[in-house]
Amino acid sequence: MNYTTQLDAAKKGIITEEMNVVAAKEDIEVDLLLSKVASGEVVIPTNKNHEALSPEGVGAGLRTKINVNLGVSRDCNNVDAELEKAKKAIEMKAESIMDLSSYGKTFEFRNRLIDISTAMIGTVPVYDAVGYYDKDLKDITPSEFIKIVERHAQDGVDFMTIHAGINRETAKIFKRNKRLLNIVSRGGSLLYTWMELNDKENPFYEYFDDILDICAEYDVTISLGDALRPGCISDSTDACQIKELITLGELAKRAYEKNVQVIIEGPGHMRLNEIEANVLLEKKLCHGAPFYVLGPIVTDIAPGYDHITSAIGGAIAAASGADFLCYVTPAEHLRLPTIEDMKEGIIASKIAAHAADLAKGIRNAEKWDNDMSYARKKLDWDEMFRLAIDPEKAKRYRSESQPHDSETCTMCGNMCAVRNMNNIITGEDVSLLK
Repeated sequence: MNYTTQLDAAKKGIITEEMNVVAAKEDIEVDLLLSKVASGEVVIPTNKNHEALSPEGVGAGLRTKINVNLGVSRDCNNVDAELEKAKKAIEMKAESIMDLSSYGKTFEFRNRLIDISTAMIGTVPVYDAVGYYDKDLKDITPSEFIKIVERHAQDGVDFMTIHAGINRETAKIFKRNKRLLNIVSRGGSLLYTWMELNDKENPFYEYFDDILDICAEYDVTISLGDALRPGCISDSTDACQIKELITLGELAKRAYEKNVQVIIEGPGHMRLNEIEANVLLEKKLCHGAPFYVLGPIVTDIAPGYDHITSAIGGAIAAASGADFLCYVTPAEHLRLPTIEDMKEGIIASKIAAHAADLAKGIRNAEKWDNDMSYARKKLDWDEMFRLAIDPEKAKRYRSESQPHDSETCTMCGNMCAVRNMNNIITGEDVSLLK
């Protein structure tokens, strides 16, 4: 190849096979896609070693994508169960899966996941370090952290969350600006702790150029992690969060210089009225890089229902310009999600993403809604089920309460507005007593 990464190819005007695939999926001109990749507005995460991948684009003018988190932990260390979740997530057309495994030798699960996954795969290498080296956090050296990044790249990971924005300067801002809930990012808390215990700079910041060299070699997209994302409404859009975002924008420029694709990660817990401004800030400070948001979760009072609180925030964020939604399940803040929790989280995130695509005017987004409306007008229940975002649930609800007239439902019966309007417009008899 005459290029190292998708970004390098785009800068050189080379249309890659992956660009052709993404352009076809999005129904856009490949030359337009190439220009967006070259500018950094769109990324195509595609590790050279991920052979099963069906590439997706993330960024401006494209469909909003969703990510599913899974992985093993000390308390729930069942690799096969997590692989079953991954298979279901792929079946449900999630475009991305992040392996957030935080216990043991995670490479077994990661490699099996990459082998089967047509979805892009993301990881957070800092999670892996303790288990990989069998060392306590304090004793892991900077070079060992970087070697974990290289191992994940070699394994075929398409994008990695790198918490490089929480450096010693940012940490000082955090100490001066007290928060209600401190640092809730797992990776951010680990690296802040490492810096405090060792009185040293964050290795992912200090050796950022080495990480970029690894990413360039394997075409790994770097997802710059928001270590200081707000974990509660009280902490949203504070000095800590904004200081880190400025740093992430600076790091993004360094990545572009080495032809490494960049995603920026964002909040977090946030009031509804702050979401649009946060998206604008990210786009301005980070040079239009794709924005990847967790939620945002718009209220702190709903454990068990945070797939809803996050879908509300995600729809607003994506409609305002965010490009990539990390799903949240009903189990958020409570436990490792089951496969049923995962399904609910995927559906909620897909609804948020599609609602935002309608607002953004993404090509062909409205066709799905119009097709559903036409099926409803015809009272074509089979077609409604086929078009439903969750056909299984729609069919189950329908079967659990059968109407007297198969055209209607048990809510309206003979007063079905759609059926009666169809009949009166075509000159047929309308009787509510039959």
